[in-house]
Amino acid sequence: MPDAVGPPSTITAALVPASTTTYGPVMVHVVTLVTPAEDSALEPLVLETARWLDVSVSWLQADRAADIIVPSRLLDRVESVLADVVGDHAVDRAVQPIHGRRKKLLVGDMDSTFITVECIDVLAARAGLGDKVAAITARSIRGELNFSDSLRERVGLIKGVPESLLQDTWDHDIATTPGAKTLIATMRQHGAITALVSGGFTWFTQRVTAQVGFDIHHANTLLTENGVLTGKVAEPILDRDAKRTFLNQIAREYGLSPSETITVGDGSNDCAMLSHAGTGVAYHGVPAAVAAADMAVDHGDLTTLLFFQGYSKAEFARPD
Repeated sequence: MPDAVGPPSTITAALVPASTTTYGPVMVHVVTLVTPAEDSALEPLVLETARWLDVSVSWLQADRAADIIVPSRLLDRVESVLADVVGDHAVDRAVQPIHGRRKKLLVGDMDSTFITVECIDVLAARAGLGDKVAAITARSIRGELNFSDSLRERVGLIKGVPESLLQDTWDHDIATTPGAKTLIATMRQHGAITALVSGGFTWFTQRVTAQVGFDIHHANTLLTENGVLTGKVAEPILDRDAKRTFLNQIAREYGLSPSETITVGDGSNDCAMLSHAGTGVAYHGVPAAVAAADMAVDHGDLTTLLFFQGYSKAEFARPD
């Protein structure tokens, strides 16, 4: 029997807004505006937005992230005001009820979300098959191909590649996304469970889990025999529906409702978990992911998810 590359998936493992102001239940929403850097002149955009809506502002980080408190009766004005004031500025935005926005479970995609590359693409590149595999990956991410079929095809193309090339890929080609460690450390410090789920491979998710600090990881398993890749992946393949099932399973295990969860991903394979979570965030996502999500990060790093949940910069944890 072929050997499985990487161990099986493993489990190791009252939130309030940054502002101390108390708001009435249900009827208050918050508009959060976040820029990628402190020197981006966010303040005039925030103050102008607040002036047009005649509402108050709470800064989460000076000139980088702010909450604008909006009564629900003004919600129908928010999008038009943001379009006029913020326009095409590099500002990520979220509009949501202020109560319950801090989540108790985060489930995140790995490739191009918590790491900066697609693992199978850079692995294939080291084997001299990069362009062919990357072209299939790009179509799969956009939702143009069935994910499971496309994964089988890509893994088949790297049949015979030495298993040692996985370590070379990890050592030279894999980098964590800016803000990843801070996001996970902060949420865990405040009592949340964090999980990494991937249509990629356990060989990589176990290492990213250890490096970034997740509690749980779950992914597909590459098969090897006599030190080389067999061109096969263990069945059943973890696809978009399996990601949603995993989200539900972990939430049930910890006694959480969907409304207490947040998911983040970039591709069409993430759509089911993005639309099912209490808050789904498309991270520099393809159009299908953006459409499925509640909000999007198009400019900033992963700490934007902390601001969207109402964490102030002072509450950010320092990663180990």
